[in-house]
Amino acid sequence: MDILYAASEAQPFIGTGGLADVAGALPKQLCEFGHNARVVLPLYSKISPELRENLRFICSFDVPVGWRQKYCGVFEAKVDGVTYYLLDNEEYFCRAFSNGIFGEYDACEQFAFFSRAVIEMLAHIDWQPQVINCNDWQTALTPVYLQIFYKHLPIFENIKTVFTIHNIQYQGKYGTEVIDEVMGIPSYYINLLMYDGCVNMMKAAFETSDKITTVSPSYAWEILDPWYSHGLDRALNNKQYKLTGFLNGIDIDLYNPETDSMIAKNFSAKDLSGKAACKKALIEELKLAPGDEPIIGIVTRFVSHKGVDLIRTVFEEMVGDGCKFVVLGSGDKMYEDFFREMAYRYPDKVSVTIGFIPSLAKRIYASADMFLMPSQSEPCGLAQMISLRYGTIPIVRETGGLRDSIIDAGSPESGGNGFTFKTYNAHDMLDAVRRAHALYNDRGNWQKLMVYAMGCDNSWAKSAELYQGLYRELVG
Repeated sequence: MDILYAASEAQPFIGTGGLADVAGALPKQLCEFGHNARVVLPLYSKISPELRENLRFICSFDVPVGWRQKYCGVFEAKVDGVTYYLLDNEEYFCRAFSNGIFGEYDACEQFAFFSRAVIEMLAHIDWQPQVINCNDWQTALTPVYLQIFYKHLPIFENIKTVFTIHNIQYQGKYGTEVIDEVMGIPSYYINLLMYDGCVNMMKAAFETSDKITTVSPSYAWEILDPWYSHGLDRALNNKQYKLTGFLNGIDIDLYNPETDSMIAKNFSAKDLSGKAACKKALIEELKLAPGDEPIIGIVTRFVSHKGVDLIRTVFEEMVGDGCKFVVLGSGDKMYEDFFREMAYRYPDKVSVTIGFIPSLAKRIYASADMFLMPSQSEPCGLAQMISLRYGTIPIVRETGGLRDSIIDAGSPESGGNGFTFKTYNAHDMLDAVRRAHALYNDRGNWQKLMVYAMGCDNSWAKSAELYQGLYRELVG
């Protein structure tokens, strides 16, 4: 099959979160299955010069943006057998004095342009997909434009669309003035766009796409509930017949303790001595007190839905129980200040790095004994899968993809690969941490759990098979 994956970010070019990992890994896996899967993303100015050197200019054309026509250039690159199209417009994607990706004042116009350019591109290149898989609100208008303006044309009439929800919190909500001025959509299609008194791009994608997917089976039914849906449950309940959830995977070549060059010493499930060396090296690097106490790793954004409030509530109790912490992340100032204060109070037991350093994240995954993810909501989560890969035992709340990937290990014979708790409650989380700590002190059984965790299959092969089945169903 011919599949086009449309996303606002994709590895290896640029990424700010899990979407970039998915957009880099899923098409690669589909290509290994024998399909022709390609990726289209914006050509941001933040893409490194090294990657830009391998781009080849293909063509250019004009894209309607409201009443205006805007230039779009198409560049092509091939990485690991996958063809990438990068769409160029310096007005929208060359921002020297900002992050250059998200949060721009004209984000609606940026991604209305990009969504339409994805379709316009197909009339100017020598390849047409059978399926376009769009992702999150930034590409939500692609199936809308396809249905309104292009479906009657022969080269577009058989194209099917899939819309994937990575995080339903971010929906692309704007005032009605953007319909004519920015989107250029006739007023008689306004019902496709309107929801709760404003334009909602994600809702419009629900209306016009052939299938809706999300990134874990649990999240697919959770977002039908107002607690998780951020207001979109009514729109989704009417579209259940085309909604499904597939658990994301991870790139097992990128996250491989046997070959990873970023960790202190490589190791495997057959020889765990390298993991002990990684732990020792991390303790020395971060100037923690030497000792064999369990290290709990936290790599996250400091925002409320990641469960940071639970961590704050019982953090000092966990330190008092004999746990050390290695924390990496950034976000809301009140959470950054809290972690800074904990590092100041307990310099020999708590290390905090504000920001995101990919190499340090890898060393935390490889060196920690446990990995804490007490999320209020978690569409899929990749960190718990990465930590399993490195024999670091996850402690998670049972929500979304965390529920689907982590099973509680009351004992090594239970078939579990981590520790879980159900309710969003700090002391339930504390109980899970203490149960993990108790098993950690039973070194023989803890090592069995580590070996079992490292054997869990969270590769993209399983997930890509499910997407392959969905695409086949659409294509016939």
